[in-house]
Amino acid sequence: MKRAATRSKEATHDRIVDAAARAIRRSGYNGTGVADIMKDAGLTHGGFYAHFASREAMLAEAADRAGGESVAMMEQIAASLPPQQALPAMMRAYLSEQHLASIETGCATAALGSEMPRQAPEVRRAATRRIKEMIDLVARQSRDWGQPSAHEHALFTIAAMVGTLVLARAVDDPKLSEGLREAALKQLTPSQD
Repeated sequence: MKRAATRSKEATHDRIVDAAARAIRRSGYNGTGVADIMKDAGLTHGGFYAHFASREAMLAEAADRAGGESVAMMEQIAASLPPQQALPAMMRAYLSEQHLASIETGCATAALGSEMPRQAPEVRRAATRRIKEMIDLVARQSRDWGQPSAHEHALFTIAAMVGTLVLARAVDDPKLSEGLREAALKQLTPSQD
């Protein structure tokens, strides 16, 4: 009986974190209220503190979950292709029209990066860890993996991908949005020698 109650509490906690991960990407950290998250999870506001010590603790878990989903999507692409094809495929998926439109389920860094400096240390720590994972994943797909240049190239690649997605989402001109994404892919995609 106790084990079932524990599993139920864990499932409820997981539902709250999922709702929060979507909400922060959709509305930002400051636009995300506990009451709305609990409602989205199908729960009452009063149950929040049975799962989290604070709003910041919930936001840290949400940032970790959202970042983890982005890393997992890229890892899945990398695992399905040879390294020389994986990185261009990862970039095409990241800069795709589908990802552009998927703010609520897409890259947390692109959705929340400008808000990060004003967040609690535990929220920033969670986001930083996931950004480092993404950089490492991109570096591992590099032709010069193991060399310092692979890490430097990955730093630039992630910065360019995230920046492109931010700009492509920011503009209200679909042709400009598409042009930004296409130009980034052209510049970032390594030529097939």
